[in-house]
Amino acid sequence: MKRIEQLASLVFGGVFLLLSMLIAVETLLRKFFKVSLQGVDELSGYALAVGATLAFTIALFGRAHMRIDIFHERLPAGLQSLLNWLSALFMSGLGLFMVWVCLSVVRETLDYGSTSQTPWATPLIYPQGVWIAGLSVFALVALGYGLRASWLLARGDAPALNREFNPKGVSEELKAELDDFAQRQQQANDGMTPVLAGEGVK
Repeated sequence: MKRIEQLASLVFGGVFLLLSMLIAVETLLRKFFKVSLQGVDELSGYALAVGATLAFTIALFGRAHMRIDIFHERLPAGLQSLLNWLSALFMSGLGLFMVWVCLSVVRETLDYGSTSQTPWATPLIYPQGVWIAGLSVFALVALGYGLRASWLLARGDAPALNREFNPKGVSEELKAELDDFAQRQQQANDGMTPVLAGEGVK
């Protein structure tokens, strides 16, 4: 899962970096040459919409969605498991609700043959199709998490429920960052070893 998160971060980081450069060029061209690239803002909107839907899913995998947990870790394990179950359940409901609303938007787009109000006049069904696909992935993953949490609650397996669905605390986030730092250091040292060995041979 860490690999998927890193790959998605690289892809969308690159996309948004490219878009920011295009916006900067567009601004300079308009300011000094009264020329527009046309459609840069449209592309930015599409990238943001698609990137956000995939970020929802990645954040769900990493338990990175915001939760108010100031009192959570002080509560009894049984109450923690109930709150964690409710959190997973509400997230499932949110995902399904977003897809339902999105479907009505896409239906209207198909009925009216809507296009973007830009010089490109892009048929909106294409970006909206990718948008709803990303939201559907999020909804399916959230539903799977909700079912998993419900199954653990029905089994009375509070430790497993809390282990898988607890909000990330400061100590856990710090440990993850330290582990990631140690891994990067190890990779850097592994990359330097052949070079040092080669220098020794010389």
